[in-house]
Amino acid sequence: MAATSRASLTIGDLAHRTGVPISTLRSWEKRYGFPEPSRQPGGHRRYSETDVDAVLDVLARRRGGLSLAAAVHRAEVPQVRTGSVFAELRRLHPLLRPQVLSRRTLVSMSHAIEDECAARAADPVLVGGFQRERFLQASYERWRELARTAQVAIVFADFAAPAAPRRGVPVEVPIPPDSPLNREWLVVCDAADLPACLVAVERPGQRAEPPRQRTFEAVWSVDPQVVRDASRIAIALADELRPAWRDAIHLPPQADPPGASEDLYRATLLFDRMVAYIDSAD
Repeated sequence: MAATSRASLTIGDLAHRTGVPISTLRSWEKRYGFPEPSRQPGGHRRYSETDVDAVLDVLARRRGGLSLAAAVHRAEVPQVRTGSVFAELRRLHPLLRPQVLSRRTLVSMSHAIEDECAARAADPVLVGGFQRERFLQASYERWRELARTAQVAIVFADFAAPAAPRRGVPVEVPIPPDSPLNREWLVVCDAADLPACLVAVERPGQRAEPPRQRTFEAVWSVDPQVVRDASRIAIALADELRPAWRDAIHLPPQADPPGASEDLYRATLLFDRMVAYIDSAD
């Protein structure tokens, strides 16, 4: 968690205020990038009141049964207020243009992202939202292959008995019956060399329709910052719904990516228009 501009506490002050030894604070910083101090010209660490609150929050979550890795991540990432990746991403990036797309188009776009990720992405963080476990089954072998070389691959569905989390296979996160994720479609490839995400929500009033005929309101992006936000939102939800997954998989802190160029923004607008024409021709 970044310190504020009013950071004035030494690491000794932070240790005194929180009861966490200096050696432990340094160990947390080295392993998790937390708490993240500001640095004076001479290299001395300085912390803020926000850092004090964050460390105390980690201690409280540890007492509640979370692993250290999960407690640190929960302290760093704000709670997802809506429980929805689609809603939170649109709140953070209001310029994203939603499009109404058919399920067939979403499947094609999802496969394109997955294929490129498998072919080119280095150490990606992957997220898939499938609504129902039976929908995941058709893609499960693809996701097993993606998970094999990923930092982590997380899949959301209505799992009745999710498998134990372990490295190299998809982490199964069960969706409660009242979760907005029951209506959402997610494909996120968060990688420095291939950022891409597709996030969609099923339009209301279609439960009587066969799955193949349903339509979705969708946004997509290859802007590294948009993709990173989609990844962070989804991981925060995974932490809420299945916090123990971090006991088996250590996900290192990730630096903020650069923003998209004007050329990339213009190309995105063109692709939006192309997708709209292709979808309407189905």
